[in-house]
Amino acid sequence: MSAPAVPDRPARVRTVATAALRQWHLHPRWAMAVRGAVAAAAAWLVGMVLPEPFSDYPYYAPLGAVVATTSTVARSVRESLQAVGAILAGAVIARLADLLLAPSALSIALVVAVAILVAGWGILGDMGSWAVTSALFVLIIGNADKVGYVGAYAGLVVVGALVGIGINLLFPPLPLAASDVALGRLREALADQLDHLAEGLDRGAAPSPEEWDERRLTLGPVIDVSRQSAAHTKDALRANRRAKRYAETSRTQGAQAEALSLTSSVVGDLTRLITSWETQDREDLAFGEPLRPLARDTLRAYADAVRSMAGAVADPERLTRVEQATDALRQAVRDVRSGSEEDYFVAGATVLAVRRGAAVIDGR
Repeated sequence: MSAPAVPDRPARVRTVATAALRQWHLHPRWAMAVRGAVAAAAAWLVGMVLPEPFSDYPYYAPLGAVVATTSTVARSVRESLQAVGAILAGAVIARLADLLLAPSALSIALVVAVAILVAGWGILGDMGSWAVTSALFVLIIGNADKVGYVGAYAGLVVVGALVGIGINLLFPPLPLAASDVALGRLREALADQLDHLAEGLDRGAAPSPEEWDERRLTLGPVIDVSRQSAAHTKDALRANRRAKRYAETSRTQGAQAEALSLTSSVVGDLTRLITSWETQDREDLAFGEPLRPLARDTLRAYADAVRSMAGAVADPERLTRVEQATDALRQAVRDVRSGSEEDYFVAGATVLAVRRGAAVIDGR
């Protein structure tokens, strides 16, 4: 009996390396941490060799470097300018307060209050909070060197930001893998919601409102994360030297994000329609016993099509099943309408919603 084959060492090394690289791509914050650490260290060294008064405060340079490396290339420039603007605004507030009041609890309270108001100024964006930090630093720490400290503080942040922007230009972030994961989770969550609705219809009687509540998934956070991830990736492509290399991947991902956004709207409409109108406490049910099995099959077919999406397009065979299921449901709605006083409006709206959803992911 021969011994089982043992994978050769190079193959194991390649497998481990591939897995490690995938994890690296799936967690863009790891790369952000490395870029931030390198930029902060480099900015510190630059601050140390600058002439006085800059070399007296080298620890402010890493602050600018961190601002520039914790975002995309395009945003790093914008946020660096906003941070410097906030620092200068805070310094002006502190200097004006210093002219009017002696350093005291009152002057600190006044400076903080005004700086917080300035921090909310839209032009400063997320960097507005630097105005408060700057105002306190200038008022308390920089009181001994009123001019030199402000210049060194703002100047070193600019130097650090330039170092950080340079690091970002050399190693620009492009979180395509992380965005792929977020979109995949949204795709599965939408398909799961459709399956849950189908399961609710897979019974002899309409579910109660409480039973429907158990079948409603909380899609909001998943949708928000996918949208934020897609927006972040789009922003990361601007002024990114790697953008051309991954142009096709980013285009496909953008198309998928748009398709899933429209699909989430359709799934939301279906969820509201079905859980509101096919319940035990209503006399005018959306489907009733004649249509419930067909509505169930339609939802399951649509769920399978959504789950089969490759990029923005679903599998053609799955889409054909959706078309067949909706045709069967539409014909059944017509049949029951002809022999009933009920208009079965919600059932008809369900057919239209599923058709609209299938059209979104139909690449034919």
